[in-house]
Amino acid sequence: MSRTLLLLALLAACAGPAPPERAATPEPVQEAAPRRAWWKEVVVYQVYPRSFQDSDGDGIGDIRGITTRLDYIKSLGVDVVWLNPVYQSPNDDNGYDISDYRAIMREMGTMAEFDAMLEGLHRRGIKLIMDLVVNHTSDQHPWFRQSRSSRDNPYRDYYHWWPAERGTPKHRWSFFDEEGSAWRYDSTTRASYLHYFSRKQPDLKWENPRVRREVYEIMRFWFDKGVDGFRMDVIPFISKDTTFPPLPASYNGDYVAYYAKGPRLHEYLREMNREVLSRYDVMTVGEGGGVAVEDALNLVGDDRHELQTFFQFELVDRWGRRPGNWLYPDSTNRSLPELKRVFTKWDSVFATSGWGTVFLGNHDQSRMVSRYGNDDPRYRATASKMLHTFLLTMRGTPYIYNGDEIGMANIRFTDIGQYRDLMTINYYHRLEREGGDLREFLAGQAEISRDNGRTPMQWTPDSNAGFTTGTPWIGVNPDHRTVNVAAAEADTGSVLHYVRRLLRLRKADPLLVYGKYHLLDPENPQVYAYTRSLEGRTLMVALSFSPAGGRTALPPGYTSGRILINNLAATPLRGTRLELAPYQAVVLELTRD
Repeated sequence: MSRTLLLLALLAACAGPAPPERAATPEPVQEAAPRRAWWKEVVVYQVYPRSFQDSDGDGIGDIRGITTRLDYIKSLGVDVVWLNPVYQSPNDDNGYDISDYRAIMREMGTMAEFDAMLEGLHRRGIKLIMDLVVNHTSDQHPWFRQSRSSRDNPYRDYYHWWPAERGTPKHRWSFFDEEGSAWRYDSTTRASYLHYFSRKQPDLKWENPRVRREVYEIMRFWFDKGVDGFRMDVIPFISKDTTFPPLPASYNGDYVAYYAKGPRLHEYLREMNREVLSRYDVMTVGEGGGVAVEDALNLVGDDRHELQTFFQFELVDRWGRRPGNWLYPDSTNRSLPELKRVFTKWDSVFATSGWGTVFLGNHDQSRMVSRYGNDDPRYRATASKMLHTFLLTMRGTPYIYNGDEIGMANIRFTDIGQYRDLMTINYYHRLEREGGDLREFLAGQAEISRDNGRTPMQWTPDSNAGFTTGTPWIGVNPDHRTVNVAAAEADTGSVLHYVRRLLRLRKADPLLVYGKYHLLDPENPQVYAYTRSLEGRTLMVALSFSPAGGRTALPPGYTSGRILINNLAATPLRGTRLELAPYQAVVLELTRD
């Protein structure tokens, strides 16, 4: 179940007058490169199936539609596709409420069509990872139907129940509940069940070994089919203190951090690794909401035998969002120096052990260029190229969200009837009951709602952007008439062609995968600059995050640089200085005297 409330990504646009030129920070001694592995070297392309391509005219993207676009995906140069859930589901939360883990959702197609898609990906040399959603199920799953039927049912202990005679359970917050409560009373057995997310998504009780065995069998089912890994939805939440005490004062109301530190989390992940993951050559990435820097290597350290990587979201809740309530935007809450500090801190965690990820967009966020760049038509293409330059030159496994490679932007809905996201809809109705400011809320959601990232893929300038011949399940962005794959293919200067060039550059040079990262000019409010170094070679990446451009300088000891890639025609190098145009991105190979 999509959860990048916890999760969102990490960059943004910073404006203002050009800063004075400043000295770059000295480069430290070269560190040993991390050990190599295939899953560190890949670039992942995320496909949100509901919005990618509809093949049958029902307005919902499907598996057969994805299969018709495999040559396009191959043309990008990516190595792995991450597919959001296509399992059987009543769709309370767009497939993240699963009622049968071994069946395909009717709207998405059939298992035979899934097998054909998987074979088509593998034939093209592309691996497939799927979502593993096992913190919770749908309330329509047979396990839960049995569990709620009586207190002595064999499946009762598959979920967390609080009997009425014990009184009111201590408060737990639910991300999608209209009342904000993670406990839902069920009169059938006079007890409340736990649901961290929608009330139709009851949490599984991992403390029951039978539940864990069921999950491991599900994983084996898909691995035996040939699936190449899992993105593990809200995986840090699976362990609970089943006494459900009051939230410790040290968390100060931070449920996300509390949920991520269950007492048996690492025990469960090591067991999962021992029983399943270690027996297959697969890729794992955990959705790591609430995981702090000091806990990171406990999940992905080379000697931990748990996961390989995870998404970190330290900046997500505060970058461009209102402190204390990330459902509202705050355009003043953006600091490029702070962004640099956070990225640099997380890179240092994985410098010699474990491995990180780099992403700016996904199905749980507004569009990358709208949030972190600038979607004004004057800047959209340049800013999109700049952000992709960041994605594909940082250390860590990069993730590209479908549509970002052509510069898709926020649709900015204006009416609650246009939304399909459960979180937005439920919070709106809660405000409506409480007499809140609905106009302010909708204005904020126009900028940051997850539905901005879920509008249909824009293939052509034709009706419904070539996504469907029917009525699309969610509105199509009107800008598809100019921003679409067909137009991008025809324009050699498009974002799409630039992304392909970047991917070729990354795949051709191990330095961009394994090279040491070193931050330059840390307090520059307009330019993000860093080096990547490996085996005596050093590349410099300079990114302007401002409509005013920006200035920086080569690192001390370097006198010139050969430009490997540049998102604008203008050459920014002036001796040892770089004078960047608005949203300019440049990658140079540095040379000394």
